[in-house]
Amino acid sequence: MDDYFPAEMHRSTVRQPLLATETLGKFDVLITAHGGGLSGQADASRMGIARALQNFNMELRPTLKKAGFLRRDPRKHERKKYGRPGARKRFQYSKR
Repeated sequence: MDDYFPAEMHRSTVRQPLLATETLGKFDVLITAHGGGLSGQADASRMGIARALQNFNMELRPTLKKAGFLRRDPRKHERKKYGRPGARKRFQYSKR
């Protein structure tokens, strides 16, 4: 994890569910993340670990839910519209 996430902020984000449930030294975690940036992958890893802990022991669910580790970000990528260069971008206005 130290090689993949060079910033301490991302490493601490990944560790949060294990620290909240006091299971930091009890599990070996293997994560495969695709796409996005390091912050997105760290958040996705945090959610994956939280869901795995929940499946392992349902008594940990209230702790994880209260900390907000089981909440998914509802925002999605907006599709490109036809006749435009992007989802929201307009063509440059030409006066002449």
